[in-house]
Amino acid sequence: MNSVLLGVSLMLILSLLRVNVIFSMIFSSIATGLIAGLGLTKTLEAFNNGLSGGAEIALSYAVLGAFAVSISKSGLTHILAEKLLSSVKPSGNNSSKTGLHYLLLTIILLCSIASQNLIPVHIAFIPILIPPLLILMNTLKIDRRLIACILTFGLATSYMVLPYGFGGIYLYNILHKNLAENGLEILKTSVPQAMIIPALGMLTGLLIAIFFSYRKKREYISLSIQKTSNITSSNSRYVLVIGSIAIILSLIIQNFTNSMILGGLFGVIVFNIFGIVKWKESSDLFSQGVLMMAMIGFIMISAQGFASVMKSTGDITSLVESTAQLVAGNQPLAALLILTVGLLITMGIGSSFSTIPIIATLFVPLCIQLGFSPMATVALVGTAGALGDAGSPASDSTLGPTAGLNADGQHDHIWDTVVPTFIHFNIPLLIFGWIAAMTL
Repeated sequence: MNSVLLGVSLMLILSLLRVNVIFSMIFSSIATGLIAGLGLTKTLEAFNNGLSGGAEIALSYAVLGAFAVSISKSGLTHILAEKLLSSVKPSGNNSSKTGLHYLLLTIILLCSIASQNLIPVHIAFIPILIPPLLILMNTLKIDRRLIACILTFGLATSYMVLPYGFGGIYLYNILHKNLAENGLEILKTSVPQAMIIPALGMLTGLLIAIFFSYRKKREYISLSIQKTSNITSSNSRYVLVIGSIAIILSLIIQNFTNSMILGGLFGVIVFNIFGIVKWKESSDLFSQGVLMMAMIGFIMISAQGFASVMKSTGDITSLVESTAQLVAGNQPLAALLILTVGLLITMGIGSSFSTIPIIATLFVPLCIQLGFSPMATVALVGTAGALGDAGSPASDSTLGPTAGLNADGQHDHIWDTVVPTFIHFNIPLLIFGWIAAMTL
């Protein structure tokens, strides 16, 4: 029995049964290590060694949470919500609501794409942008599962096909580099072209989510926005200006330092310096930020431990080798199995960027041996790495959307983010990735 296959399956089953994701990962890590013959001591040692890899991410989330709380306390959320809600005409006029509905979806989609390529801040924008918009989403009765799909689409598809920002890192620094190191000769500029067909699969899933799966209205409890005492009509413009400066400065610092911690910290400092949030509230801000983002941060830390155990077993390599032995020269079957193995590994590790170096070592020689063209090989390995990023309980692409959409406690990570994104993106990506391998 392959311990990685069983461990990932166990983690997913426990998560779907509503067992806490952190407990699911810890239990699955122990089971994976024991099945692989590591023993309890070495399994726990591997798990503990991996935890440090998620510490920076967890602290980043806590600081961003403090920044999001600062924005809320400043009254900026109240002002923005009031302005957006005022654009919704009386209930008798549905055209204005429909227009605002699609305008909101478009803005969120563009912000999500820009966070990967134009202003590469990754998921840092979500806990800042989404919570203030929840009351508007509730008014328009937008299904938050749709917003989760839009956010995940922007986070994942843009790095798959656009060679800028994180896309440049994935396509050139990781995918092309590992393909070349394992014997595939192909121009760097051809890599994004090979990923166009798989990206069309992601687009297909998004359109299905928008126009079919989640087009119906969904009711949420509308929690009232409490107007803070320091916000009046006379200083609302001042709050808007300072709030905009804080957000822009935060994004700029994150972009140039590649540190979400510094970005969030400077955002909080701007609010303090200009008196929007009082200095004596700084301690409470961090405490509330930790409270808001604690679950996401601890899932990130646990995911690193789980991935460490998976790598320590050595069974990822044996899983890939077993796949190679099964195909027996059958190209269509080989393409399907390569994509499936990539899906399983990424679902467990939670990062497509970390999956490519693992699978490229054995899959690239296999693709060359089976006669796949260079473009088809790129599509296969690139898609195999991206599969599972959407739909993994431990992926940034699902944890980020949950962090924003669950700010009021009405969005479940597994059933409202993980399952919808898995269905709408992994299934089409598997199909279109296979088509790309067969046609390129």
